[in-house]
Amino acid sequence: MLLFIFPVAAGLFFWTWHGEEQVSYNRDIRPIINQKCISCHGGVKQSGGFSLLFESEAKMPTESGKPAIIPGKAHASEMVSRLVHKDPEMRMPLGKDPLSPSEIDLIKKWINQGANWEKHWAYIAPDKNIPLPTVSPDLHPTNGIDHFVFGKLAEMDLAPNPPASKEILLRRLALDITGIPPSLEDYASFQADRSPDAYEKAVDRLLDSPHFGEKWAAFWMDLARYADSKGYEKDLHREIWKYRDWLIEAFNQDMPFDKFTIAQLAGDLLPNPTERDLLATAFHRNTMANDEGGTNDEEFRVAAVMERVGTTFEVWQGTTMACVQCHSHPYDPIRHEDFYKSLAFFNNTRDKDLYNEQPKVFTYEPEDREKVGQLLKWINERLDPDDRLPEISEQFLHRQKEDLLYNLGLRRVEAEEFQDKSRFIELVGHDQASIWQVQDSSWIMFEQVDLSNVSSISLGYASLTGAKVEIRLDSILGKKIGEGTFGVTGSGFPANRPEQWKTLTVPIQHVDGKRDLYYYFKKDRIFAQDLVRVDWLYYQEKSPRKDRYPRELQKKLNALQNVKPIETPILRELPENQARKTNVFERGDWRTKGAEVRAGIPEIMGTLSEANPNRMDLATWLVGDENPLTARVMVNRIWEQLFGFGLVESLEDFGSQGIPPTHPELLDWLAVTFRDELNWSVKSLIKTIVLSTTYRQQSTVSDEKLKKDPYNHYLSRGSRTRLPAETIRDQALAISGLLNPALKGPSVMPYQPEHIISFGGKFWNKSEGDAAYRRAVYTYWKRTHPYPSMVTFDNPSREVCTSRRIRTNTPLQSLVLLNDPVFLEAATAWAERILEEYETDVKTGIEKNLQLITAQEPDEKKVAVLHRLYEESLAYYQEEGAHLDEDPKLAAMRLVSNAMFNLDEFVTRR
Repeated sequence: MLLFIFPVAAGLFFWTWHGEEQVSYNRDIRPIINQKCISCHGGVKQSGGFSLLFESEAKMPTESGKPAIIPGKAHASEMVSRLVHKDPEMRMPLGKDPLSPSEIDLIKKWINQGANWEKHWAYIAPDKNIPLPTVSPDLHPTNGIDHFVFGKLAEMDLAPNPPASKEILLRRLALDITGIPPSLEDYASFQADRSPDAYEKAVDRLLDSPHFGEKWAAFWMDLARYADSKGYEKDLHREIWKYRDWLIEAFNQDMPFDKFTIAQLAGDLLPNPTERDLLATAFHRNTMANDEGGTNDEEFRVAAVMERVGTTFEVWQGTTMACVQCHSHPYDPIRHEDFYKSLAFFNNTRDKDLYNEQPKVFTYEPEDREKVGQLLKWINERLDPDDRLPEISEQFLHRQKEDLLYNLGLRRVEAEEFQDKSRFIELVGHDQASIWQVQDSSWIMFEQVDLSNVSSISLGYASLTGAKVEIRLDSILGKKIGEGTFGVTGSGFPANRPEQWKTLTVPIQHVDGKRDLYYYFKKDRIFAQDLVRVDWLYYQEKSPRKDRYPRELQKKLNALQNVKPIETPILRELPENQARKTNVFERGDWRTKGAEVRAGIPEIMGTLSEANPNRMDLATWLVGDENPLTARVMVNRIWEQLFGFGLVESLEDFGSQGIPPTHPELLDWLAVTFRDELNWSVKSLIKTIVLSTTYRQQSTVSDEKLKKDPYNHYLSRGSRTRLPAETIRDQALAISGLLNPALKGPSVMPYQPEHIISFGGKFWNKSEGDAAYRRAVYTYWKRTHPYPSMVTFDNPSREVCTSRRIRTNTPLQSLVLLNDPVFLEAATAWAERILEEYETDVKTGIEKNLQLITAQEPDEKKVAVLHRLYEESLAYYQEEGAHLDEDPKLAAMRLVSNAMFNLDEFVTRR
C-alpha cells in the first residue's frame, strides 16, 4: 500500500494549482485512477468493457451501452453512479473500500468541467524557456541548479548547508568522477592551492583522468547488462570485453550522447561503419543466449529480441515495456501492438541464438595490430601489381588481410557452409569461419563445397594430443580424400584461447563440382579428451598465384594467417530479401502469431515519418528534439550517480506509476541545457552539476532538516550514500598501493572463494601478478555466479538491464571487509607501507593514513583507539611470535589497517 501512497503524495507537491476550482487530470484524477481503478479498467483487464487507459476508450459506451464518462455531465456519467451506488455488488471499486467523499467530489468536478484529459508529464516536451527562481545572493548560487534547489528550500522554510571542507570535497569529487580516492599528496596540493578557481581546476583534472572512463563505463554496464558469460543454465563464456573497452574510450573522449546512442543501437547502419562503430553494437549482444541441448534456437532468438525492446525503452525512455509484450500497459497508454511495432526494429538482425554467436567483428590487440599491419605492408610491397591491395589502412586490417589472401587463391570458409553435428566443448564463430574445440569421434560437416579447383585444405589449429583428421565426401562413412595429423602445441586449454597456433595443410584428391565435406577427428591416445581447436580453414586452389612467390614470402603469409583476432559479437542487419515479418504475439507467446505489424514507436510518443523505418531511424528519433524523454532520463541518471538518488527516484519508470520528480523545472532545465547548450556532452553536464553550490554542501543534518526533509530529497544538505561495490574494492586497493592502473583489456579473475564457479562449467583461473589487482570494472562477470564480494555490496547479476542498485546494509558486508582475501591483502600492503614510512612514529603513521579514509583532520579519539589496538596486538603477537609466519609488527598493523577499512567513512561518500 505504501508503494502507491507515496507517488500520490509526491504528486500533490509536483503539480501547481491553476486556480482554486480548476481540477487537473494529472494532479488530481490520475493518482486516484491509478491507485483505485486501473487494475480492473486498464491495459490488463477492461471489466465491463470500460478502460481508463486511453481517453477514447474512457469516453465510449461500455457493455451496459452507457458512456462511463460524459464530459460536462457528472450526474449522467455511469462512472459516478457506480462510485456512489448503495449496492455493494454494483458499487466500485468492487470488493474494495469505496473512494473517499473528497475523491468522489474531485471526479465529479473534473467531469463537470469537461473531463479534460491531459498527457502524462513525461510525454510533454520540456519547456525551453524556464525562468530561474530568484534566490538571495547570500546563498552564493553558482548556476541554474542552485536557483531551483534553493527556491524550493525557501518554500519549505529551509536554507542550504554551507560548503564542505576542501578535503571532503576533493574526496567526494574523486570518488564520484573517477571512483579512485585522492592520495595524501593530492590532498596537500589541493589544500595549498588558494586560487579562486582551485576547485574548478580539480574538477577539470579529474574529468581529464583516464580513470573517468572506467568509472562511468561501470555505470553504463549495468544498463547494458554486460557480462562475460551468456546466461541461462549453461552460462558459457562470451568474448565481449572489447565492448567494455569501447565504453571506456567513449566516456574518456566525451563522445556526445546522441552519437553514443546511435553507435550502440545502429552503428552497423552508419555509412561505411568502422570497427569501433561495429563494436558499439555489442550493447544489444549482451542479451542472454541459451546453449543447452534440445532448446529451440528461434524461441531464444525471439526472447533476446523482446528483451532488447524492453532494455532500449528503459535505458533511453525510462519506460517499462516488458509487460506490454503480453498485454497493453497496465498503467500507461501503451498498447499491446506498440510493443511489436518496436520489436520490428530489432527483428531483422542476423544473430540467431547460435552457439557461435554470429555475426562478429574482428579486432586486434595493439601488438597484434602492429604485427598484422607490418606483415600486410611487407607482403603487399613484394606482390605483383595485379595481386596487390590498393592501400593498407589501420581501420580495416582484418578485412584487408582476408582480401589479400583471397587475391592469392586462399578461399576462406564461409560460416553458412557448415552444419554443426559434432560433440563439442566449445564452438565460437567468426563472421566468416569458426573455432571448433572437438573431442574423439567428433565431426564437422560443410554443405555443398565447390572443390573443382581445390588441391589442399589448410587449418589453423592448437592441439593437445596430436589428433588426426580425415576428410570424407558426402557422409561420415564416405570416400576419404585426405588426412593429416595435428602436432602438439600445448598441454592444456585453461583459458578461452590457446597461446600458440599452427597450420596443418592437407592435400586432397581431385573432386569435381560441389559436394558435402566431412571432417572426422580421431584421438591417438586412449584417455585423450579435448583434441584440437581449429581457428580458421582455407581452401587452396590448384597452382594458386602464391606459388609464384619465394619461400620467405610464403612463410610470411602463414604467419599472417596465424595472427589471431579478437572476435566480438555485434549486430548486423539481414539483407532486404531475407527480412523477417513481425507479428503481434497473442498474450506474448511467440508461437501464437496475430496481426502483422511494421516498425514504429508507441503512439503516445509520436510517429516516425519514414515509410519503412529501421534501427537507425529509431536511434535518431531517440535523440531528436521532438523526443521528450531521452535527455530527461540521462540527466536523471547522471544526477543519481552524483547525489545517490535521482530527481525522479524511479530511474527505470517515468510513467504514471513512477515517482514524480521532486524538482520538475530543474529536471527540464537540465535536460534542455544538456541537449541544446552542452551538445549532449556528458563531461560538461557533470561539470555543471559538481560546480553547483548544491553539490558542494556539507552533509551534516539538523533536527529541523530531518523533520522537513528526512531523506534529503529536496537537497537541504550534501548527500551521504554508501559507495558502490566497485568503488569500495578499488578504494582499498588504491589506498594500499596495490591498485594496477592499467586501462582496458580482457577480464581478470581476482581472488574468490573456491568451488563457487566450477558448478557453472568454467573453473576460476585466478589471475597472476598485478592482474589480480586491476580495477573492479575488469572483473570477470559470470551471470549465474557473479563475483561474491561485489554481489554482497549490491552489484546486480546483469541478467537483465538494471537502472538502479537498491542499497542494502547487512552483516555480510562487514564480514567481506574483514575476511575477503582482496581486503586482507590490501590491509597487509597498507600496513607494510605505514611501517616503512613511519617506523619510528607509528602513531603519526596511523594519524596520517586515517586521513585517506576520513578526508579530514584526524579525530584524536579514533587515533587513540587505533594506536591502542596496535600496541595491544603487538604485545599479543610478540608473545605468540613462535606460532606466526610473519613479523609481529606487521600482523599488528594489519589489524589496524583492516579496522580502518571497516570504518563507516571508508564505505560512505560524504
